[in-house]
Amino acid sequence: MEIGFIGLGRMGRNMVMRLLSEGHRVAAYDKITASVDEVAGKGAKSAVSPADMAKSLKKPAIIWLMVPAGKIVDDVIFQDLSPHLSAGDIVIDGGNSHYKDSQRRALSLKERGVFFLDVGTSGGLEGAASGASLTIGGDKEAFERTSPVFESLAAPGGYGYVGESGAGHFVKMVHNAIEYVLLQAYGEGFEFLEKSPCPLDLAQVARIWNNGGVIRSWVLELAERALEKDPRLTTLRGAVGGGETGSWAVQAALERDVPLPMTSLALALRMRSRQEDSFASKVVAALRKEFGGHEVKQTKDK
Repeated sequence: MEIGFIGLGRMGRNMVMRLLSEGHRVAAYDKITASVDEVAGKGAKSAVSPADMAKSLKKPAIIWLMVPAGKIVDDVIFQDLSPHLSAGDIVIDGGNSHYKDSQRRALSLKERGVFFLDVGTSGGLEGAASGASLTIGGDKEAFERTSPVFESLAAPGGYGYVGESGAGHFVKMVHNAIEYVLLQAYGEGFEFLEKSPCPLDLAQVARIWNNGGVIRSWVLELAERALEKDPRLTTLRGAVGGGETGSWAVQAALERDVPLPMTSLALALRMRSRQEDSFASKVVAALRKEFGGHEVKQTKDK
């Protein structure tokens, strides 16, 4: 199939490479020219703008967006691409957009006869390169027309139509909420191991668990890999990025009276990891000193 692709970041570039290797014709655009040149060297048709990319496609066109969530998605669709979209075209958002934004975009495009699919894409860089997990929401006819693209991008059995507009991104939001809790659980477990009274080879423990242990997983395999490179992770800071999809999940759960205590806590701890010295912790330390005379640690300039 022929497909236009906008967004050649770490995920997008790997996905385009995979599409090309599967025999699809790809017209690609990214604001970073070097990224466009890289995929063009593998057979993609390069474009100098989203409009240039859209105009190069045969009608009805299929255009996949792999750009950050938020205003940029609206700008690309409704400003850059809009003049070049016509009835029967299909726009696919494979990024981490909020499901309500996807529902809104689908309604706006439907008025012009343009289909919109929201795709929850997971599997990280390895998934983008060798087979991702794709949950697809939107018009089922559009899904069926584009299924060869999904089949090429997904791991075996790793894609499916999950429902109407917004469903694909809603499922991905819940996926990420589960991920938050898993990462926190592994993090706490390995910190506990690191404080063992007996010196432990943490990579070895991860390797043993990964072979028959109840908690074996791909995430634990990644932990094994990271600990083999740096046994005590001394080259890293513990500041954890992200948090947007977790925040959306907690809010959506509140709207539906669904308790997410573990996700909420994992999200809060992720926020806490970015503080070098929490003011709340300082207040607690100061209060303990005031009421009980408990010892406090002074800052270095005292």
